[in-house]
Amino acid sequence: MMVTVRSLGLTGITGYEVSVECFLSGGLPGFDVVGLPDAAVKESRERVRAAVKNCGAKFPVSRITVNLAPARVRKEGTVYDLPILLGILAAAEEIFPLPQGAAFLGELSLSGALRPVTGVLPMALTAARLGIDTLYVPEANAAEATLADGLTVYGVTDVGQLIAHLKGEQVMTPAPRWTPGHQDRPLPDFADVMGQENVKRALEIAAAGGHNVLLVGSPGAGKSMLARRLPSILPDMTRAEALQTTEIYSVAGMTDPRHPLVDTRPFRSPHHTASTVSLSGGGGIPRPGEISLAHNGVLFLDELPEFSKAALETLRQPLEDGFVTITRASGSLTLPSRFMLVCAMNPCRCGWYGHPSGRCTCSPQQVEQYMQRISGPLLDRIDIQIEVDAVPVQEINQSAPAESSAQVRARVAQARKRQQERYRKEGIHCNAQLDARLSKKYCELDAASTQILHMAVEKMGMSMRAYGRVLKVARTLADLRGAEHIETADVAEAIQYRSLDGKYWR
Repeated sequence: MMVTVRSLGLTGITGYEVSVECFLSGGLPGFDVVGLPDAAVKESRERVRAAVKNCGAKFPVSRITVNLAPARVRKEGTVYDLPILLGILAAAEEIFPLPQGAAFLGELSLSGALRPVTGVLPMALTAARLGIDTLYVPEANAAEATLADGLTVYGVTDVGQLIAHLKGEQVMTPAPRWTPGHQDRPLPDFADVMGQENVKRALEIAAAGGHNVLLVGSPGAGKSMLARRLPSILPDMTRAEALQTTEIYSVAGMTDPRHPLVDTRPFRSPHHTASTVSLSGGGGIPRPGEISLAHNGVLFLDELPEFSKAALETLRQPLEDGFVTITRASGSLTLPSRFMLVCAMNPCRCGWYGHPSGRCTCSPQQVEQYMQRISGPLLDRIDIQIEVDAVPVQEINQSAPAESSAQVRARVAQARKRQQERYRKEGIHCNAQLDARLSKKYCELDAASTQILHMAVEKMGMSMRAYGRVLKVARTLADLRGAEHIETADVAEAIQYRSLDGKYWR
């Protein structure tokens, strides 16, 4: 007898339906799993056998063949344990035929208990799109699965509980739809930072428009401290953005069962020894890298020149396109990676080039070699470049109380709201995502502003990419003012954020 059980699988962060076909036939007892299974899927035979016996059911003495269709796609992980077990029991008529509108997934322990699996949210979203109305998942994954609309989700503790439910002996209660509650997540506040008003202004502009930022300054000037306070002024994620980010974290196994929705913008800060693969993603079984984990959030690279050149160059295409394509011999995988790049670096190897104390011991050639670790094409993709000067010690205690992150965040939220309303029909969320066509439409300049920008391009030798990024920053400055049109002052301020090109790299 043959029985088909509906399940789901993953390709990258995209779900697809898997039909688990179980066939019992005569002949010598055996248990084969086909359909391009990996080692973890093949090992399900022993987990299923032990779980069946330990839940009180009878394991059939037959030749068992399990096919995971479509057979052309490689199956990975332990998600198919539960549907294989149910298919075998249904084929052996130990349980009733399974409902066609239901799908099952989960890893089995030898005792029959269900262990959580990764990637439940993208699989649940796929199930809803395919018209599956009921999804059975391990209890620890139930809250995450309820984030997909249109599904009845059951959280299963063990096989015995599920069999009793399917037989109608002890009906389970569907998992309640998870809703976010109040979470007190204290973040470092800008109020703790004395001085540095120009840098705070630059970070406010970056947060308002989603722009990339480079901070250059001597050791101890406050670059890292300021960058780590950026999340406290970022606007809330939309529901769509939160689901996109949660899908990535679900596949990476980084969601919290108690709070499965990633509703705060990610802040990823990899060490400068990070490899190319750890940044871009990939591996034997391709997994999201840091640039995908930072999707809809911030990727902070401290000590930028200390990263390997190959690792830094992998950022160029994702910064332009908002996604990364990982190509291997077995195929290619595309992952979303639309993030704010925030970088911090010293102006030379010793760190003191240009400092008033004159402590720098580097020769001009050494300074140039150090700065050349950052390629021109990567630098060209950074919208805002700002120098972070050390705050004089006599000003630390004389400074007026600094503005809090809450105050800055309110202005940023208003600017983002204007952008979302303006671009609601364009499929983008902020100014940094404008392409050439949309920039021409939404970043119109008057004659005086155009003249200033053209003069700056000629004098500073800007590329056309840098020209476009100045326009986007100017658009953000106008949004912060609450203005619909870009003015000359907006263009002038946007141009000054490209001034480090000439000081350190030309």
